[in-house]
Amino acid sequence: MDIEERMRLIKGVGEEVVTEEELRQLLETKTEPVAYDGFEPSGLAHLPVGIYRPLILKDLLNAGVKFKLLLADSFAWINNKFGGDLEKIREAGEYFIEVWKAAGVDMKKVEVIWHKEFFDNPEYWKKVVLVARNHTLRRTMRSLAIAGRGEDISQPTAFVFYPSMQCADIFHIKADICQLGMDQRKVNMLAREIASKKVLVQHLNYSGCGVGGKPVIVSHHMLIGLEGLKDKEESSLLKVQAAINAKMSKSKPSSAIFVHDTRKEIKNKIRKAYCPAKIVEGNPILDYSREIIFRAFDELTIERPEKFGGDITYYSYEGLEKDYITEKLHPMDLKISVAEYLNKLIEPIRDHFEKDRRARELYGNIASYDVTR
Repeated sequence: MDIEERMRLIKGVGEEVVTEEELRQLLETKTEPVAYDGFEPSGLAHLPVGIYRPLILKDLLNAGVKFKLLLADSFAWINNKFGGDLEKIREAGEYFIEVWKAAGVDMKKVEVIWHKEFFDNPEYWKKVVLVARNHTLRRTMRSLAIAGRGEDISQPTAFVFYPSMQCADIFHIKADICQLGMDQRKVNMLAREIASKKVLVQHLNYSGCGVGGKPVIVSHHMLIGLEGLKDKEESSLLKVQAAINAKMSKSKPSSAIFVHDTRKEIKNKIRKAYCPAKIVEGNPILDYSREIIFRAFDELTIERPEKFGGDITYYSYEGLEKDYITEKLHPMDLKISVAEYLNKLIEPIRDHFEKDRRARELYGNIASYDVTR
């Protein structure tokens, strides 16, 4: 595969790439660059974890990227997930692996790393302290959005470790590409700034990674929750924060579709979702069409009675969006079809957890635990 095709696949994953020039340089100098994403194991898998992550992961693997999935069990412990019960957190990590396998990810091509292995390594903590010494407390507080926390000084001091730890992860893993969601942008940009301080490169043992010692950032889109994004702030920074607030979240079940939802549950959730006629911005149903359905399928067919125009098949998201804006496509017709396509993607995962004994046991346990937001 040539550089242009690899660039196309990787750029297709990213809502933002920092920078495209560095990404090209990276691909020209490394045949198998290392990318990573991290997940706090907690709760049941929803569309972003169980469907969207596997879809974009397949594109990255096809582009010749070596991918590391970091199961951030120690972060979940700091964040008090499952009440800080590390055994339950680790069990949730095993459950995530089962979800990705069921979604069709070839786990032999993916390196799974447990963060607790870093947590117990003195060399990792040297990196954490080096990172912390080279940025301000103000910057740390601004970066706490990655943990779903605001800049409230009444929160536990342990949360303040979070940005420096995640930044140190990048150096410890020796990641060339930070391939996380847009909500992780602040800490990824911090890593680039830290890496540009040449005095730290030797201590961080990162000089051979990224471009010039700096990781390339390929930030993927955050799927909108079923309630939609109704904040129309003009500031780009406020738009990003509004998108973070409106993203589909496991801790807000009313906003999410889970990989264990039945066909009926998916239909009912989609039917109630925010989807105003002619409106594209903040519309979750169009969001799932663009980011999931047209990534997984070559076409999307809308089935409808002849009196409403009959069936119509779209071969690109752009064509679908055009018809939606001009009201040639009704919101309810779109909803019905999107629900069916999502069910097609979720069905193999649902079946796996019904038929495989170990998967079924993991699902039952995780579903029974109280999730701490």
